[in-house]
Amino acid sequence: MRDLPAIALFTALVACIPLATSSGVVLNFAMMALYACLLAQAWNILGGFGGQFSFGHALFFGTGAYAQAIAQLHGVNPWLALPLALAASAAVALFVGALSFRYGLKGSYFALVTLAFAEVFRIVALSVPFTGAGVGLMVPLRESAANMQFADRAGYLWLILAFVTAALLVSAWLRHSRFGAWLQAVRDNEDAARAVGVDPFRIKLGAICLSGALMGAGGAFYVQVFQYIDPGIAYGPATSVEALVAAIVGGMGTLWGPVLGAIALHLLADLTRNLFGALPGINMVIYGAVLVLIVMFLPRGIAGMGVPLRWRRREGDRRG
Repeated sequence: MRDLPAIALFTALVACIPLATSSGVVLNFAMMALYACLLAQAWNILGGFGGQFSFGHALFFGTGAYAQAIAQLHGVNPWLALPLALAASAAVALFVGALSFRYGLKGSYFALVTLAFAEVFRIVALSVPFTGAGVGLMVPLRESAANMQFADRAGYLWLILAFVTAALLVSAWLRHSRFGAWLQAVRDNEDAARAVGVDPFRIKLGAICLSGALMGAGGAFYVQVFQYIDPGIAYGPATSVEALVAAIVGGMGTLWGPVLGAIALHLLADLTRNLFGALPGINMVIYGAVLVLIVMFLPRGIAGMGVPLRWRRREGDRRG
């Protein structure tokens, strides 16, 4: 697979950051940028490669976060709880996908269904005792690598880097595998794909399970870093917006687009925070403005800037 050397180089360079500097600011920025990258990569599998836009990917994030936290509070080692969190998120994705794709929901209808499910789960999490209801859950601090809790940001950076590398490998596999070709065929023309023997229902179901599992990994990581989760964080719209905007800004359906988009938006968020302080909602305003500009002037995202201008104009004329 020709993408492997680039992925290996990226992983090696990022892994060396803690060896090059001990600055908490740098390590925290790198960690949170990689966290945003994981969410974007998860959304990109379904929205970019599969063409199924989701407005409620926080549904899978929150399920993974709660599964990780609840398992730990019941005495399960965090490393053993992690596959349970991924499985729980994938199971919820399987349920939502089976319900949606069986009835042919796509486009705005599918987006609204995912948004509705995320809101339903948020309301349920506010009401039931095992999620801590409105108070949320606090994971006890047990600082050791065996408990997936580290003394400094370097450990968390390497942990999220492992998740991002796994997501990049999945995306690279989708670019070159038969399943990935089927998924992109379904994205481009579902009827034509069905005519040549592809089962769109099964293919989209596989994509949403992969996407959900990776989103659940993001939720599990969040719990380990901040040791807290509540329904607003778990199932609120901010996580869904962060995932889809980073993927769209970077370039949907590409390997490195979500990485570029996540880093660019994280840089923008830090700059905005320094300029405007803690002004509520300013990051969402900036994200919205950037998204509009990208759609208007860079429809292929940052990763598509290298595409010849003439080709982009030709594609725009064909879409129009």
